[in-house]
Amino acid sequence: MGVEIKESRVPDDEFEEMKSFVRDYLAASVESEEDGGRMRWYPWHSAEYRFNHILNVVDIATRIAREEGADLDVVRVAALFHDVAKLEVDQDVHAEAGARIAREYLRNRGEYPDSFIEEVTQSIEDHSYQGDLADVSLESRCLMEADLLDKVGANGAALMLLRMGYEARTHMDAAKMVDRVLERGRDHADRVRSETAESIAHQRLKRVKWFREWLEAEVAEMDPEGVTDR
Repeated sequence: MGVEIKESRVPDDEFEEMKSFVRDYLAASVESEEDGGRMRWYPWHSAEYRFNHILNVVDIATRIAREEGADLDVVRVAALFHDVAKLEVDQDVHAEAGARIAREYLRNRGEYPDSFIEEVTQSIEDHSYQGDLADVSLESRCLMEADLLDKVGANGAALMLLRMGYEARTHMDAAKMVDRVLERGRDHADRVRSETAESIAHQRLKRVKWFREWLEAEVAEMDPEGVTDR
């Protein structure tokens, strides 16, 4: 499709400053808690994991936005701020809290037009919407698809295996646990709408299937009960 090339409203150096702000904000959110961080014994609730997830989402959302013709600046900035409040507020309000933080940052740290700020904050607010992705703007959809896709594939499998260690499970349960990653990944893949996101989901699910097959082939007496081949 023909996409108009526009000058970026967010230069690379300003985007790097935004990254530093988000990273520091997440770290401060954990440090301010008396118990050392909500559920910090699960690494994916740490500032380090959350920031890495955000960077993953930025990369995926940028790819989708570029292929689908969305406003790249809006998508990149919204993706960067989408989980900035994740470690300091409850899950059901973190999108609204993140939008407020992004709005304040963009108003005070640069000369961004109000229309741009509103598009960014609307996408952040939209990203936790559980309905049909066709109901939101193209920019919001790019962010939401990227957020879903980061939980699909090798990254999701690695986190599930890491969780096994925290739950004192043995590797004999690995095939079942990886199958849960596949099932959740298929659910996420069913929600995406763009051709770009569907292609990414397909490749990521294929990798998880290969990994599960290798486990079953190489680990003696691996129990495949309950494993699906859909």
